Amino acid sequence: MTTFDDVVAFHGHTCPGLALGYRVGEYVIRNFSPRAKDEELVAIVENDSCAVDAIQVLTGCTFGKGNLIFIDYGKQVYTFLRKPDGEGIRISIKWESPPETPEEADAWRKYQNGDSSEEVLRIVHHRKTKKLKAIFEASTDELFDIKEVRMEVPRVARLFPSLRCQVCGEKVMETKARVKGGRIVCIPCAEEGKL
Repeated sequence: MTTFDDVVAFHGHTCPGLALGYRVGEYVIRNFSPRAKDEELVAIVENDSCAVDAIQVLTGCTFGKGNLIFIDYGKQVYTFLRKPDGEGIRISIKWESPPETPEEADAWRKYQNGDSSEEVLRIVHHRKTKKLKAIFEASTDELFDIKEVRMEVPRVARLFPSLRCQVCGEKVMETKARVKGGRIVCIPCAEEGKL
């Protein structure tokens, strides 16, 4: 089983978002589907938070394989589908972090404004440690609202040839190329009016 340390090594640091993603991924592979070797499991994530890195590591759902789909709703919601049957689960985070003290709120505000003093960092890291402990000690019912869903399963990831943009010279996926002024161009070159 992949450990939280493995996830931290991939992500680069420890944080509450990563811990929540770890708990999501852990639930999925223990209760819904084994880790994806290819595209037999699909994850639809509704945010681009630290949690998604943990979900990738644990479930094997990645952008490169085409079985990690990002929908930018900014919601802490993760849907997993099994191919080919379309059975799925939707996991919504319902966990609330422990109440913040006035000192912690002040330190976080200072940290967000660029204060990396020893005292501010001490308070911020202490708060993160409390949140991590609470996440790992919480029951599944305290963390998540889980619903069964049925959805149309996304088709197998398709591979497309690359073309060379006739303005900047960089490669672009054929389906993302544009024609402007009779030339094949990438989206940035088409939008910047470089022709």
